[in-house]
This record gives sequence, C-alpha cells and structure tokens, in this order.
Amino acid sequence: MAKYEKIIKLIAVGKMRDRAFDARCQEYLTRLKAYGKCEVVILPDSNVDNEGKAMLRELEKDRGAMVIVLTEEGKEFTTGEFSAFLEKIDRKTVFIIGGPYGIAPEVKARAGKLWALSKLTFTHEMARLLCLEQVYRALNLLNGGAYHH
Repeated sequence: MAKYEKIIKLIAVGKMRDRAFDARCQEYLTRLKAYGKCEVVILPDSNVDNEGKAMLRELEKDRGAMVIVLTEEGKEFTTGEFSAFLEKIDRKTVFIIGGPYGIAPEVKARAGKLWALSKLTFTHEMARLLCLEQVYRALNLLNGGAYHH
C-alpha cells in the first residue's frame, strides 16, 4: 500500500487524436493506480462557454475537492515543489485541462490553484500527457520511488 494515496480526477476537453499520446496517457493512468484512484472525464469539443458549463456541471459531482486548473497564468512548480504541494492536499484532487481556446473564467474562479506547466504553450493533448506524467512523478517521489532522480 502506498504511503501517500490520492483520489485524482482529470477533466479534459476533446478526444486524443494522436494514438501515441493516448497510449502514453493510458500508461500513466495505469501507473497512477499504485497511488490511489484515478478517473478521467472527457468532455466534447465545443466553445469555451459550453465547455465551461460542462466543466462546472462535472465539478458539482466533486464538491469539496481541490480543483487545479491548468492555465498559462498559473503557478509554475519545480518537481519537488509540486510533490510537496500535492502532499498537503487531503481530499480528492480534480485537474482541469481545457481545449484549444482555453478555459472559461468561471471555471478558473472555481479553482483552488491555477497551475502552469510552463511559460510555453502546449496543445491540449500534450498538456494532458504532461499533467498525468507530473502527477505520477510527484506521487512516486512522495512514496520513495525511483522515477525521479
């Protein structure tokens, strides 16, 4: 049993079109099972307003959860900082990744933390893969794993 177990949910817009990215995401989802439960909800592509409404409806199912929205204006972390941040969260954690046109302001307002993967802009498919990899890396580090050197 992992010392630091988490309940993670990822809400993302749009199906993965690139099979290689999708396969890597599935790999990290499988690895994350060692550290708790992980759920993924894929919302259909639309416009920012409709996607935002769908995200807020989905968040209604997770009242009390820590909501982390991936956005360019969010905080950047080192791996160690991100791991320490996740360690302090004592409830379900919901990560939100928008579509190509961003995230509705109402969704950002609902967030407990805005997180920037980088100052660079990534496709939403890349962001999904990077998010899952970084969550896995952080939890592996917290649990004494060798994935992070």
